[in-house]
Order: sequence, then C-alpha cells, then structure tokens
Amino acid sequence: MTTQPAQPGNGEQADLSPRDAANWAKHVTTLKLGEVPAEAINLNVTGKRVVGPIQGFGKLWQKTYRVELTGLQTTPAEVIATWKQAFGSFWPRSGRYYGPLTAIAPGDVALLNLDVGGGAKLSTGVLVLYADDESFTFMTPQGHIFAAWITFSAAGAERDGVTAAQVQVLLRANDPIYELGMPIVISRREDRFWQQTLANLARHLGVADPAVTTAVICVDRKRQWSNARNVWHNAGVRTALYTLGAPLRAFRRAPSGGQEAPRDGE
Repeated sequence: MTTQPAQPGNGEQADLSPRDAANWAKHVTTLKLGEVPAEAINLNVTGKRVVGPIQGFGKLWQKTYRVELTGLQTTPAEVIATWKQAFGSFWPRSGRYYGPLTAIAPGDVALLNLDVGGGAKLSTGVLVLYADDESFTFMTPQGHIFAAWITFSAAGAERDGVTAAQVQVLLRANDPIYELGMPIVISRREDRFWQQTLANLARHLGVADPAVTTAVICVDRKRQWSNARNVWHNAGVRTALYTLGAPLRAFRRAPSGGQEAPRDGE
C-alpha cells in the first residue's frame, strides 16, 4: 500500500514520504478515546497499546469472508464509501461500534461492546490503522480477543466485472484464555459475525439473497509462549470484574440515606 518515492533530478531534494502517508494513522504510543454514549461500557481502550499478530499468543490464522454484489452496477469506491459512512449499522445485534460521527479515517479510535454469550459483555476497541478509497484496516488493542489486523476492502472481478466486498483477518488469540476458547466457541462466533456483517452490507446495497463465502488458513500452528503474559490485559476478565463490582460502586456512591444520589438532569 506504499509507493516508492520519485528519484530526484539535478538540484532536487528527495521526497522520502510515501505518497499514501495521509492514509496511515500517525504513530501512537497508547490509545485515547473521545466522547462515547453514556450507555456504553467504556473499558480496556484508553491507555492500551495496539497489538498485531506478532504480539499475539495463539496459532496464526488468516480468515477471508467475501460476498459478490451480483446484479449491482457499483464501483469498489462506492461500496467502501457506504461501508465507512454507516459501519456499525451493518453489525449483528451482538456487537455495538461506538466510533466518530464522521466516516472512518486513519487514526480514529472506536469503542466496541460485544455480547459474548450468557448475557456477558466485553468492552474493547480498535484503531483505524489505514484507510483509502477502496479499503480500510483496523488494529486491535491489548486485551482484545485477538491480536489482529482486520482489512475491509472492495474490488471488481476481472472475469465478469462484479464488485465484491471482503473482510480479511490475520489473527492470533491474544492470550491462553482466549486460545482455549478458540475451537470451542470463539472461532465460530467470529465467523458468524463477519458473515452476517457482509450479508447486511450486501442487502443494504441491493442484493436480495447474498451468499457469503469463508476461507480459513492456519498460517502458523505454533503458539507464542513468550506472549502468555498478555492474559494480564484480558478484556473479557476485566469487563466481567467491572460488571460484578457494579453493586459495590453504587453503594459507595450512595449518600448516608442508603439511596444513590441522583445524576445531573434527573
């Protein structure tokens, strides 16, 4: 996604910046969220570093979910523009995306609230690592289920000119707890999540009966035991402890009468 800088002529100074530099997020040491709705569980994002597959623990997987937009006259750029503008609206009900009100842009940090089954929720987030007219890529923070790069793209097929939308994930489970859950439930839930997302996008664009294909490749079967300490940041554990502590926090906020003080505007 980068281009080679042009060679300078006589007396010209080389421009060492890639032409698509504006499409990449600027270097950040730790993540920082903007304002989020009051109903959202805001945990495990601010102050966290981003991590990719290199920093993960489990086996390395590449998962590709793809849907052809058969019967539509649309360009990849038009598909991506629609996807960016209403990104969270295409998610299944099990996930909530709290991002900036504007379309997805490099450097954006979004809060995620995910249902993980049994009424339990997980609070985590993503950084928009890259974004251009035909693709955008997320990177996950410490504590997320996966240490991953997630790329959303659209392209036209050369054989028939049909535009396709795609989600490709390169991931490792972030720690040993998540890795234990991968073959039991996590991997299947992840597949269903992106399959439903692509189907919802396709229906929004006008495809009556979208067919989403899934391709899964195990790139590396080795587990990175040097990263087992990632479990300290496990967002699932931290969100569960936060939820269990809600009665205690309410008690501490309550005045001596035993009832919680009203919030502003109540």
